[in-house]
Amino acid sequence: MNKIPKLGLIVGAFVVLFVLSAVVSLLRQAPLGHTSDAIWHDSYYLYVTWFSFYQACLSTAISLVLAIPVALALYRRQFWGRNVLLKLFSMTLVLPVLVAVFGLLAIYGRSGWLTELGITMPFQIYGLGGILLAHVFFNLPYSSRLILQSLQEIPEDQHKLCAHLGMSHWQKFRWVEWHRIRQQLPHIGGLVFMLCFTSFAAVMALGGGPKSTTIELAIYQAIKYDFDLQTGALLAIWQMILCSSLYFLLHYFARLEPVANGAIHSSMQWLRDGWRMKVWDGVWIVLVALLVMPPLVMVVVSGINDQLFSVLTTSAYWQALGTSVRVALLASITACISGLAILLSSRALRLQAKNGQANGLELIGTIILVTPGLVISTGLFLLLRQWIDVFSHAYWVVVLVNALMALPYVIKSLSQPLLHIEQQYRFLCASLGMKGWQRLRMVEMKALKVPLAQAFSLSFLLSMGDLSAIALFGNEDFRTLPLYLYQLLGSYQMKAAAVVSLTLLLFSVGVFYLVEKLFTWKKRSRAC
Repeated sequence: MNKIPKLGLIVGAFVVLFVLSAVVSLLRQAPLGHTSDAIWHDSYYLYVTWFSFYQACLSTAISLVLAIPVALALYRRQFWGRNVLLKLFSMTLVLPVLVAVFGLLAIYGRSGWLTELGITMPFQIYGLGGILLAHVFFNLPYSSRLILQSLQEIPEDQHKLCAHLGMSHWQKFRWVEWHRIRQQLPHIGGLVFMLCFTSFAAVMALGGGPKSTTIELAIYQAIKYDFDLQTGALLAIWQMILCSSLYFLLHYFARLEPVANGAIHSSMQWLRDGWRMKVWDGVWIVLVALLVMPPLVMVVVSGINDQLFSVLTTSAYWQALGTSVRVALLASITACISGLAILLSSRALRLQAKNGQANGLELIGTIILVTPGLVISTGLFLLLRQWIDVFSHAYWVVVLVNALMALPYVIKSLSQPLLHIEQQYRFLCASLGMKGWQRLRMVEMKALKVPLAQAFSLSFLLSMGDLSAIALFGNEDFRTLPLYLYQLLGSYQMKAAAVVSLTLLLFSVGVFYLVEKLFTWKKRSRAC
């Protein structure tokens, strides 16, 4: 029987203590009494709950349904610019939300590029249509990337067997490819749903009024504007209950099945192709490229203006950039180490047929998806101010909050590959007497180069673009680029804000490329 690593359990206990301390500090601000009835029976909060589910369900359904043909098309086709497109796919989910919204408005807004061309959009950018557009922009590419990762793990022997049996594309999809996709869909769907359900900046920017308010926005209004900490905490708990229930439901139906051993498929020489399939795949690739690339291009075009030189020569800009890099680096390293520790422990539990405990441990790692970052930051502020000067220790608070926010991406990116490694190599490692640190270094770390590079990059970029934690603790001496961008937008310095948006985008692209090169020593064109 495999021994369960204790480090993952310790990390899980720390995460629980960290989150509970923040929530409890909010709940202590006032008695629960009459406010609970006002929340559970108030028609406004019932509507907010319904709209949160409605927009999250629509966003998740659209993202997943479109992600399957997109991932299959990218899996079957090689073309110029494919690697760049896949890198942009991974980046869209963690781009600074204000940067992405700026690009979407420049294309689909009332005074956007399409309007100038005389093209009338079938939906309003402010309201449910804009929220869905933003969520699909963020989540469709990332979902496609995760599905593509599963497809790339199909052994080449299975492709040869399909060709030998003369299977059509539909038969191959039904009996081989869908088996891999189905195993990943509950995990991707759960992640996308919780991201949409707890979405804040996109809904606030594109919501369009009270009719498009989510629970997350209601929490923000209660804490920020009304300073009603009790209502905000209760809404946060209600949100945690809803998302936690969904998470356990998805994991209950998620079937972790063993995978076949064999060489991983590296080329499409066994593909029985035809012009219809080429056109079908080409259409999906073009459509997803038209979704992702034009908003980013508009960010570049808008950022090249007469304020470019003046912004790049100010000390405030470089100070914010340096702070962003330091916070993101520490937060991403902490998130990756913590995620690996949790997954090694949950994997050991699964091998002992303790799936319930394994699911619970992984749920702890993704608890930030059901706990608003703004609530955690506010709770920590109220908790720590009783003993220390919070602003003098704000740097470490922001690092920990950002690491916690990045932890779900690490777990979702590494959970399936780490489990498959155990299923494929555990008997070989046992026969060679490899265990502990030696096995982690020689087997897991080598096999996890690509997904670990992806997880680290996503964590770094997520921390670079986060605004929730720094918004509460930031000041003139301690601010990141997103906070600097927010301050420029608030003072209506639109050209300067466009320059900062451009530099954030370019910096994110450069960091993502550099990190993947550092982690993937060998060039793997299909794994990019």
